[in-house]
Formats: sequence, C-alpha cells, structure tokens
Amino acid sequence: MLLRIALRKKPLKLTTLMTAAALAVAPMAAVAQENKGPPVLRDTETEQLLREYTRPILRAAGLEKQNIQMVIINQGVFNAFVADGRRIFVNYGAIMQSETPNQIIGVMAHETGHLAGGHLAKMREQMAQAQTQMIIAMLLGAGAMVAGAQGGGSNSGLANAGAAMFSAPGEMIRRNLLSYVRQQEENADKAGVKFLAATGQSARGMYETFKRFTDESLFAARGSDPYVQSHPMPAQRVAALEELARSSPYWDKKDDPALQLRHDMVRAKISAFMERQETVYRRYPLSNNSLPSRYAHAISTYLHGDLRSALTQIDALIQQQPNNPYFHEVRGQALLEGGKPQEAIAPLRKAVALSNNSPLIEMLLGQALVATGNNAYTDEAIAILRAAVARESEAPIGYIQLAMAYGRKGDYAQADLASAQAAYLRGDNKTARDLASRAKTRFAIGTPGWVKADDIVSAKPLPGQKSN
Repeated sequence: MLLRIALRKKPLKLTTLMTAAALAVAPMAAVAQENKGPPVLRDTETEQLLREYTRPILRAAGLEKQNIQMVIINQGVFNAFVADGRRIFVNYGAIMQSETPNQIIGVMAHETGHLAGGHLAKMREQMAQAQTQMIIAMLLGAGAMVAGAQGGGSNSGLANAGAAMFSAPGEMIRRNLLSYVRQQEENADKAGVKFLAATGQSARGMYETFKRFTDESLFAARGSDPYVQSHPMPAQRVAALEELARSSPYWDKKDDPALQLRHDMVRAKISAFMERQETVYRRYPLSNNSLPSRYAHAISTYLHGDLRSALTQIDALIQQQPNNPYFHEVRGQALLEGGKPQEAIAPLRKAVALSNNSPLIEMLLGQALVATGNNAYTDEAIAILRAAVARESEAPIGYIQLAMAYGRKGDYAQADLASAQAAYLRGDNKTARDLASRAKTRFAIGTPGWVKADDIVSAKPLPGQKSN
C-alpha cells in the first residue's frame, strides 16, 4: 500500500550536511519552507527492504539499539540525508535509480557514517560559532567605519575597509563552514566503507553512485569556485573513495540474486505508483515477462481502472508466489479502491498474516471492514485499528478509519479524539484543537481519553504553522 502522508507532528529540519552551511546564512523564508516538510511515502514492502538493508550497517556502527527509522520522501531526484539523529531520509528517486541493492546500501552506509560520527551535533556547534564570529566581525567593521568617518577624507580608505568587513565575514564564514562540511562528507565515506567491510559487503555500489554524480556534475561545475560546492571537489572525493573501496576484500562481491529480485520488485512497484502509465510501459514493455515487469503492469492496470484485468494479473503473481504478502495486499487494495470492500477483506487478512501483522496493512484491512458499512465488522475494525496505531502512531489514515468506526458505533468521544489525532498529524492544528476540545466535553475529566484530548488542545503550533 503506497500512501502519501504529511510529515509528522515534530518539526524536522530536513537539511542535509550538504545544505546545512548554506542554511546558516540563508533567508529565514527558506528555512520556513524547509520546515513545512515534503510529503512522505509509506509502503510496508519498501520500508521492510530498506530496514533489511540498513540493519547490519547500523549494527556495525553501534547504532542498532537507537531505533533509526527509514523515511521515504516523495521526491523523484536521487537524494538521501539524515536529520535529528534518529531518521535516514531517502527519496523514492534514490531507490528507483539504484540498479542494484549494493548501490542503495552504499548510500545508506554513507548516511550512517554521518549518524555514527555525530556530524549533526558538530555541525550545529559550527553554525553557532559562525553566528558569534559574524557578530564580532560586524562590530569590528562598524568600529572601522566610525573611525574612518571621524577622520575625514584622509581616512576614507579605512571607512571603505570597514564597509567591506560587513560583507566579507559572511563569505569567509561560509567558506569555513563548507570546508567543514566537505571534511564530514569525506569522513562519512570512510565510515561507510568501514561498515560495509565489517558486514562483508562491497563498497563498489557506493563508489559507482558517487562516480555517476561526479560525471553528471562535471559540466555544471566547470568554472565554479570549488569552495562554494557543498560536497568536496568531486574528482578528488571520488578518487579517494575508489582507492578506499577497492582496498576492501569484498570489492568484487555480488548481490544475492534473491535480494536483487526483491530490489527490482520494489522499484517496479514504485514506478507503477509514481510514474505515468506510458512511462511504466516504456520501462517495463509488454515483451518483458519478468516478475517485476508483471508486478508493475498489474498495479498500473488497476490504477487506471481495469480492475478485472488487474485481478487476473495479480492472481497469476499469487499463483507464482502464494506466500508473498504484498501480492495479497495489492489485490485487497485494488478491490477496495475498486469499490468492492467486502471482497477486499479476505486478501487483506491473508496479507496481514503473511506480513507478521504489519500495521500499515492492518490499517488497510480496517479501512475495508469500515467501508463495507456492515456494523457486524465494527468491533473487529476498532480492535485492528487500535493495535495498528499503537505500533504505527504517525500515519493519519489509521486514526481517520478509527474515527469512522467509533462514529458508526456511536462512541462520539472516541470518534472526536481519533479525528483530532488525525488532524494533528496532518499539521491542521486548528481542526485538531476544535475536535479535541469537543472530545474533552464528552470524556469524564481525568480519564485517558480526556488527557489525550487535553494534550492536543494544549499543544503549541509548529514553526510556520498558524495558531488559529
């Protein structure tokens, strides 16, 4: 189930180490725009694969117990970055453009290097120092200007020097910060190669990825000042990375064919959901009878309204891999979105069981149960959805469906609370407060529901959000 949701309740500065220095001296409008956060994509199959990619890397980095989360961003360009020390953000474009698991694993190893090195905290220190230096330099510049003005024409050179000092510190500090960023990028490369070697994996994919970026950026970077580049000078960095990567005894190690197939399946799924149908069929022509190609065709077919043909294609996939939970999930999703919620229940139950009770798939099952309009399913839907949101608390769809189920049962206090939680996760603070305020009047004072509603009423708006 590929879902697009807004970024969560806690403010996240989605700034990579590549852009942190620029934001240190950027207009506040740019920072506010960043804080709004791009939409997030949720999909159990893709997230599970990324977790399997990163788990051994995080273990090698000593971060296994830190509960590092993988977040997929709805952006088609190749990018990955870290934020707040608890999340690795990956554009879906990075997955799409990584032809092998090893390529995206290499990127994850690099980002883990930033986390393990504490680069975010160190960057904040550098930025704080830069602000202090800026103030001191500006004060010195002001003093020089005053001295020049008091000295008349004979000291006009001093006054001009003072004026220059007002503009010079920003450039000087920016260069110092960028130099610091470049060093951290190099350190992350080294750490990433180390983690890959420790887990018996090749660093070839990491090198291939950065080499491709270097080749693509040579023309654009020609003639530019290397000090204003947020990454190290590309040729130097990639050359150092190649030497380091080739020194690993695992340089020639290939990806396991089964893992390659799963990687290709996820790429096909993302293509089907995120790209135009003609693009999907150019990427996966009908002459291509591979499993990933058939997966893409089946999803694209149902998305474009041919439910009967899509079900035939999905059933053929299930026949080939009967224990693949995601084939049953997509069958249920196709039926649900095709206006057949009753028929969607059975494949979704199967998908939940095969996926070890994935909360996102549970939410889809709960949605199907609610959508039938059959009150006999209400208590089951509530139980399933409550279990899902307890383990996956940042997906608004779970609370939306829970609110509908409670409303059908006539429990309007819980319905208002669930609706308020969904609005809060979407960043709609006014609606969240209004619904939570109404929920408080329906709960007995001091009960768990009243306390949760009061927390939402009392919550402060995020930066850049309206308080009314």
